[in-house]
Amino acid sequence: MLADLLKALVLGIVEGVTEFLPVSSTGHLLLVERFMDLDRDNFWKTFAVMIQLGAILAILVIYFGRLWRVALGMFSDPAARRFVIGVLLAFFPAVVLGLIFGSFIKSVLFNPWVVCFTLIAGGAVLLWVDQQDFKPRYHDAMAFSLPMYLGIGVAQCAAMIPGVSRSGASIVAAMLFGADKRAAAEFSFFLAIPTMVGAFVYDFYKNRADMTMDHGLIIAVGFVVSFITAIIVVKTFLDYVTRHGFALFAWWRVIVGSLGLIALALGK
Repeated sequence: MLADLLKALVLGIVEGVTEFLPVSSTGHLLLVERFMDLDRDNFWKTFAVMIQLGAILAILVIYFGRLWRVALGMFSDPAARRFVIGVLLAFFPAVVLGLIFGSFIKSVLFNPWVVCFTLIAGGAVLLWVDQQDFKPRYHDAMAFSLPMYLGIGVAQCAAMIPGVSRSGASIVAAMLFGADKRAAAEFSFFLAIPTMVGAFVYDFYKNRADMTMDHGLIIAVGFVVSFITAIIVVKTFLDYVTRHGFALFAWWRVIVGSLGLIALALGK
């Protein structure tokens, strides 16, 4: 039991640190599971999805005031209603493609070689975007145009390939469409709520047979650690990227991907 709790602690930290950074939480979790020899156990695969709810709870806590105002004004405030419609538009492409290609992607692309290559490629894209001199037109994640919300949602679908990064894809797309760095990052947080809740419900339903009361404490540890870590990371991340951009995370991706390829080549 102690060994499993330590594994839950490690995976919870990895999830909380990487979920909202443009570095791919799925990719990092797959690599950690591989090198901890957890990748053949269905429980740990489902566990990795379940602890995402801890990270989502962190977003709900941090942005509770803004989200509550949107919820209250959804039927009376046109701006709030447009934002809700925008989030649903951004969420819709992932639902459609996930239902059509989800099983294929998990069976074919969920392997550490793909993760390492996409980490490196995504790092190169992030470096390129970070070096561009964009003239942002949008400074509020809740005020994008509806076509822009849809475009970000289409771009997010690339993150179905592990290692691409859901937050990275949505941040890059938002910046290309005219958002500043902070607004792009914040919208990636908001879009994560329906996306990750949907992924949780789908995976939990498919793998519910692997969940038993014996796993309760292990899941609780991963959930709490993911929640606490995500709160710290999100609050730090926004201020950091506003001042310094995304280069640090781009190089992080390249280094992790390169080290992963070396380890795989050595038979690890």
